[in-house]
Amino acid sequence: MELLPVTDADDRRLDDYRALTDTALRSLFEPSGGLYIAESTKVIARAVAAGHRPRSLLVQERRVDDIREIVGDLDVPVYVVPDEIAEAVTGFAVHRGTIASMHRPELPSVHDVIDGASLVLILENIGDHTNVGAAFRAAAGLGADAVLVSPGGADPLYRRSVRVSMGTVFQVPWTRITDWESAIADLHAAGFDIAALALRDDAVTLDAYAADRPSRVALVMGSEGDGLSREAMDGADTVVTIPMSGGVDSLNVASAAAVALWSMKA
Repeated sequence: MELLPVTDADDRRLDDYRALTDTALRSLFEPSGGLYIAESTKVIARAVAAGHRPRSLLVQERRVDDIREIVGDLDVPVYVVPDEIAEAVTGFAVHRGTIASMHRPELPSVHDVIDGASLVLILENIGDHTNVGAAFRAAAGLGADAVLVSPGGADPLYRRSVRVSMGTVFQVPWTRITDWESAIADLHAAGFDIAALALRDDAVTLDAYAADRPSRVALVMGSEGDGLSREAMDGADTVVTIPMSGGVDSLNVASAAAVALWSMKA
């Protein structure tokens, strides 16, 4: 890596961290990979370990030794800045001391991601980046082999998603569904039972489903407000519900994903 001290907040080399939102970064550089922002040494280390390539790093002076252990052998510029410059450029206090501008990898096909998997989590139209990150963390910690994200869902590589996931978005194989019909066909061809988590009178309780679970299961979680779309419901083989009490009808989507994934292991 190349250490490059920067003392001017207007230095154009720092534009990845200032001038563009994550959405703009993605759209500007797609379809050849794009960029995303990763924060903290732990998250950057997981990204690099997963084969993702840094474009550059913005590092506060006190974090240089930490980042050297992660990217020391890579040909990447590391812009070393005082704390006040980091905050002036990013617009927020960079408490973890390190931010990386990462090349966005090309996503694999649904077929390739589910190949060999026995438990898949599908996130349909989940728009909150915190929920997406938390769902990925649950997927990593509770044994999901892959995650599929619907076309309208929030970006798992948005910096809040990455941060909340603790970098597990780099640990669990995932891709974005481009066409529901094709994705359902791929899942069925691979022998998956598609289980939609929803409130419906004919739904099977989660404990009953888990007691006799199919060998390959795809759990579909719906959006925070509207739940699952008609298209997702129509493609499901089974509708599953988590029994609730105390006058509460449902859980936060990330919590529901954790409960459902844990039940598949029990």
